[in-house]
Amino acid sequence: MAKLELIATATFGLEAVVKREIQDLGYEIIRSEDAKITYIGNEEAIAKSNLWLRCADRVLLKMGEFRAETFTELFEQTKALPWEEWIPMDGKFVVNGTSVKSRLFSISDCQKIIKKAIVEKLKETYPVERFAETGPLYSIKMTLLKDVATITIDTSGAGLHKRGYRAADVAAPIKETLAAAMIKLSFWNPDRVLIDPFCGSGTIPIEAAMIGKNIAPGLSRKFVSETWPQIEPEVWKKARAEAFKAIRSDVELKIYGSDIDGKAVSASRVNAVQAGLSDDIVFRRQPFDKLDIQDDYSIIITNPPYGERIGEKKDIEQIYRDLNYKMSKNNTLSLYIITADKALEKALKFKKADRRRKLYNGRIETTYYQYYGERPPKE
Repeated sequence: MAKLELIATATFGLEAVVKREIQDLGYEIIRSEDAKITYIGNEEAIAKSNLWLRCADRVLLKMGEFRAETFTELFEQTKALPWEEWIPMDGKFVVNGTSVKSRLFSISDCQKIIKKAIVEKLKETYPVERFAETGPLYSIKMTLLKDVATITIDTSGAGLHKRGYRAADVAAPIKETLAAAMIKLSFWNPDRVLIDPFCGSGTIPIEAAMIGKNIAPGLSRKFVSETWPQIEPEVWKKARAEAFKAIRSDVELKIYGSDIDGKAVSASRVNAVQAGLSDDIVFRRQPFDKLDIQDDYSIIITNPPYGERIGEKKDIEQIYRDLNYKMSKNNTLSLYIITADKALEKALKFKKADRRRKLYNGRIETTYYQYYGERPPKE
């Protein structure tokens, strides 16, 4: 298989998590930058990355990178790339782009020039004057940053956060990739109790169950590159078979989700069924103040209401009072909480956060506060 340069894009703040995921798959990292990690792989890596990366947004095939200060440079260097190796004669290709701090700031003009350059290059290989574009989709992206153009093809299609299990939704759901990252950034493991007392549509408990049972997050969906003739169907078939074989069906999990909103709990149950995890998570309608945490060394991982989302100020203040009470009476309890509310840390008086991370929930800047309880004794 050919050696390829791939890029996994990521939400700001999750680059280190995505980098570890890529390394766990066995691929060599070339570069880690803001919102993207570049690595070496092959056609098999395209399949495995899309199936297994929990916290990345997309997997891109890097076609080339070059300096372009004029439209002529952009055209000629784009045309020089090996488009015929990827786009077949009937391939449908669209071009999108961004430009930041670059001389070529007109995105629409750049997109037209790149499209024209690709057409001219393909004409050298295929004996046609006009391409029908009735075949598989190749979504091409140009990123211009300080006059350096990076040209890629999207191998994912829909974003990797679309796992396929979210059949029912609620207001302000947390993104699946962010929920998975919150779990990976915690000290939770399948032997410990995990509780989300503000579970919404159940994303955090479901992502935890998928991690606990080692279920590849992309196993129940399709990817645009599965339609490409350049990647043999056997590659995808093998990658999926290996992913199914890797599932730890014998693992017993202790994961609980609750919410004061009955519709949210119903949505959570529907989504858990869709994910095939209804037997692994207990969802119940329950206000937070009535939640009785009996197991020592339990872990709360949650995305509670905050100002930009839902909930009145007095309700949020009551949540903080309840958190203070529950955390202060059990020093083995750990809390991992994401919020845009700057008042949270001051309101939680039982201790200062052991760690803080700036993360983004969609376009909302948030902080992921981590409060470590006592560790379980080593056996």
